[in-house]
Amino acid sequence: MANTWCLNLVTKTKCTCIANTQCLPVRMPSRSAIDQHDSLVFVQLRYNFRVYPTPGQQIELAKAFGCARVVFNDGLRLRQQAREQGETYVTDAELSRRVITEAKQTEARAWLAQVSAVVLQQALADLNSAYRNFFSSVTGRRKGRKVGPPRFRSRKDNRQAIRFTKNSRFRVCDNGRLRLPKIGDLRVRWSRSLPCDPSSVTVIRDAAGRYFASFVVTAGVDQTLPPVACEVGIDLGLTHFAVLSDGTKVTAPKFLRRAARKLRRLQQALSRKQKGSANRRKAVVKVAVAHARVADTRRDWQHKLSTTIIRDNQAVYVEDLCVVGLGRTRLAKSVHDAGWAGFTGMLEYKAARYGRTFARIDRFAPTSRTCSACGRVDGPKPLSVRSWTCPCGTVHDRDVNAAINVLARGRRDNSNACGAQVRPASVSAPRREAGIHSDAARSTRGVEGISVL
Repeated sequence: MANTWCLNLVTKTKCTCIANTQCLPVRMPSRSAIDQHDSLVFVQLRYNFRVYPTPGQQIELAKAFGCARVVFNDGLRLRQQAREQGETYVTDAELSRRVITEAKQTEARAWLAQVSAVVLQQALADLNSAYRNFFSSVTGRRKGRKVGPPRFRSRKDNRQAIRFTKNSRFRVCDNGRLRLPKIGDLRVRWSRSLPCDPSSVTVIRDAAGRYFASFVVTAGVDQTLPPVACEVGIDLGLTHFAVLSDGTKVTAPKFLRRAARKLRRLQQALSRKQKGSANRRKAVVKVAVAHARVADTRRDWQHKLSTTIIRDNQAVYVEDLCVVGLGRTRLAKSVHDAGWAGFTGMLEYKAARYGRTFARIDRFAPTSRTCSACGRVDGPKPLSVRSWTCPCGTVHDRDVNAAINVLARGRRDNSNACGAQVRPASVSAPRREAGIHSDAARSTRGVEGISVL
């Protein structure tokens, strides 16, 4: 495993972990197989398993969570003070020496030695990554939404996590227990086997009080599905979660709406509890468990649907929706309940892993106003209009017509699967074609869907 290399299947760049893949395990190929197939690609995958620590191990994990949080906050505070005083930026090595090595020798931070040093080093690594992402976002090197500076962590945060790398010498024992330094052997509920030895493990405690072990493994990608002739365009919505270009409509399950009555009752019970009391902490856990059940059910359903679509179609095209902007409208609750971003992310990485084509079309494309038969672009239509008739005589279902247009625009992409340009580059027109002809006004040719005067 020391000589293997890793790429991200989507961006074809140096590996960045694809988290929460929830995919079937794959077997690492032999060295001879790698030599025979030089184009074999390796990708980092994450496998999550439920762990059940004992009461004593929960105390040790709480200590590790607290020490990692304190080291993170101390490093952030030190860099903020250096900036306010006009000093130079504190380097990573200097920060580690002052926050961990020298801090352990003081009386105020002597208890940092009770946990593994790798946990503390990884907390500073997270701080350094947060700073790099912030600087890249400010300078414009990072694409997407703007990233703010790091913020202090609180012991009241709903999610606590620590990470162990190979340096900590964690391992999975023969009896199936996960051995962590200064914590002990944790009981793990294995739902499947790991394809190879993990490079790191993250122990997570969520808001519902559950503990998870998240393993990062490097696996070879050799699961290309046999090619099929079908291609599909998908129009995402609220009434119907997904409408395919072949006319298939997938009804939106609305998991949050279905659980609204139980959540309302639990929230009302929480509001009646006195702040700071033990009963209020119990009520908070009950609300978190109910929300976790909704999220788990939605994620499981989306995984099943995305896998079915990827297996049955060679190419999948979706619309690049602005979920952040839609989340600020009056439909925000329904938009977040649908989970479009998570679903399209599943389609993207599964298409890359199984040898399928995935693409997003422009979000400003008038897919709902364009006639899929003649190409005419009609006027804007409110959401209450679910069907309309084109002047050419074709009666359209709004969602099916949009899905067909998504498929058509996806096929008109400028690049093929190999990255080569399909559309020819622009060249200068010949001299005899560069002027206005005298008979241009008497031309009888017209663009499809537009009458000629």
